Amino acid sequence: MPRGSILVVDDETEIREGLEALLRSEDFDVALAETGDAGLQKLEERPYDLMLLDVSLPDRNGLDMLREIRRRDPNLSIILITAFGSIDMARAAFKGGAQDYITKPWSNDELVAQISLAIEGRRLREENVHLKRALKQRYNFPNIVGKSEKMLSVFDLVTQVAPSRSTVLIYGESGTGKELIAKAVHAASPRADKPFIPVNTGSIPADLLESQLFGHVKGAFTSAIASKKGLFEVADQGTIFFDEISTVSPETQAKLLRVIQEREFMRLGGTDTIKVDVRILAASNEDLRKLVREGRFREDLYHRLNVIAIHLPPLRDRKQDIPALVDRFLEQFCRENGKPPRGFTQGAMKLLMDYDWPGNVRELENAVERAVVLSTHESMDADLLPEGVRTREVVKGVRLQLSEFLPPLPGEAGARTTAPAPSLFEILEDVERRIIMDMLERTNWNQTEAAERFQIPLSTLNQKIKRLGIETRRRPSATRGPGVGYGEDSAEFSAGTNC
Repeated sequence: MPRGSILVVDDETEIREGLEALLRSEDFDVALAETGDAGLQKLEERPYDLMLLDVSLPDRNGLDMLREIRRRDPNLSIILITAFGSIDMARAAFKGGAQDYITKPWSNDELVAQISLAIEGRRLREENVHLKRALKQRYNFPNIVGKSEKMLSVFDLVTQVAPSRSTVLIYGESGTGKELIAKAVHAASPRADKPFIPVNTGSIPADLLESQLFGHVKGAFTSAIASKKGLFEVADQGTIFFDEISTVSPETQAKLLRVIQEREFMRLGGTDTIKVDVRILAASNEDLRKLVREGRFREDLYHRLNVIAIHLPPLRDRKQDIPALVDRFLEQFCRENGKPPRGFTQGAMKLLMDYDWPGNVRELENAVERAVVLSTHESMDADLLPEGVRTREVVKGVRLQLSEFLPPLPGEAGARTTAPAPSLFEILEDVERRIIMDMLERTNWNQTEAAERFQIPLSTLNQKIKRLGIETRRRPSATRGPGVGYGEDSAEFSAGTNC
C-alpha cells in the first residue's frame, strides 16, 4: 500500500522525472504536471495527500496558485520548490498556507523526511476533523453541558435509547436537568418533528390531572361546557414527559398503566376509546422502588416505566463540568442583560468549584445570573455570589468536630480530675483560631486574600491573628501541644491556646 499520494507540479522535465523516481522508490504514489493549469486539472480528477509545487511556473504566479489550491482543498499539504533567489517569495507563500518549502538543489533524504512529516500532519488533521464530527453527531445535545465521564456515559445511553420507542425513567436530584435529558431523547428520536409535551405532575392538582391528560367531553363535570382534547391526544406520534411521576395519585397511575399497555384511553365522561401512539418518558427525584415497597406506587407501573433507567449525577459528583457551565451561563445572561462579557475572579471561581451545590445546575445558574445582574465591572469577585456559597466554603474547609473542643464529662475517657475545664470563652477562641488558621492555610498564608474571603478588613484579621497568638512565621519543626498545629514537610505553622 502506498505511503501517500503526491502531485508534482514543475515545468522542468528533469526535476519532475527525478522526483518521480525518488518518490516511487520510497513507496509513494506519484502524479506529474508541468503547468499550473495542468496541476489544477489533476486536483479536479482525484484527491492527493501532498503537492510539490514549483513557485515559478510559466502560466501561473506561485502565490495565486497557492490561493487557488487552498480554495479547492483546504487540507492539502503543500511543499514549495524554489530557487535560491526566490526564498523571500517562498517564505511569503509559507505564510499563505504552504506547509514547507525546499530550495534547489536539495538533499533527497531531507526532502523525503519533509514529505513524510507533511503527509502525516494532513492525516492527523483529517482524523481530528472526523473525530470532532463523530463526537458532534454522538453528543449533539446543544443545551446540555458536560464533559465529565459520568455525563458522557449519560450521553452514550441517550444516544442508544433515543431511536427506540421504549419508556425511559430518568432519575436525578432536583435541578440536575432531567427535562433537558428527556428533550435530548426526543430530539434524537424518529419522533423529533412531532410534539414534545412536558407534564409537571407535582404542580397539577390531582382532580385536574386526569382531565389534563385524557381530556373530557361536554358535561363530564360542572365546568365542562365543551369537549376538550387531553395532552395524550396532543402528543400523538410524539413524546409525553412526566416530571415528578412519583406524585401521581393511585387512581391516575392505573389509567397511565392502561395507556402504556393498550395505547388507548377514554376521555373523562366519554365512552369512545381513543387510540394514540405516544412515547412516554418519566422523571423522579425519589427512588420509585422504595415507594413501591411502601405501597405508594404501583409495582406494575414501575416496571412499565423502568424499561430503561438513566441516572443523572448531581453537580457535586461532576465538578469538572462547572467551568463549562459557568461559561455557558455567563454568555447567556450577559447577552440577555445587555452587558459586555463578564468573568469571575480566581477566588470567586474557587468558591464555585468548592461549593457542593445542593440545588445542582439550577442553583449554579441562578448564582451566575445574580452575579451578572449585580455586576458593575467585567471582573466579578466573590462578593457577588450568594451568601450560602461564600459562607459554606469556610465551614466546609474547617470540618469542626465539637468533641475536639468540649471537655470530657466526669467518668468519660480522658476526663481530668485536677486541671480546670476550659470556659466557653476559651472554647470559642479555640474554634475561631481553628477557622482562621484553616483559611490561612487554604490561601497559602495570604492574609489579604483570607480577609477578602472572610469579608472583613485586613486590619481586623491582623488584630485577630495577634490576639489569638497565631504565629505566621515558618519553623523547621514544632511539637503539637494542646493547641492546634498545621504542618507540611519541613514548614509548620502553629498557634498557642488558652484551653
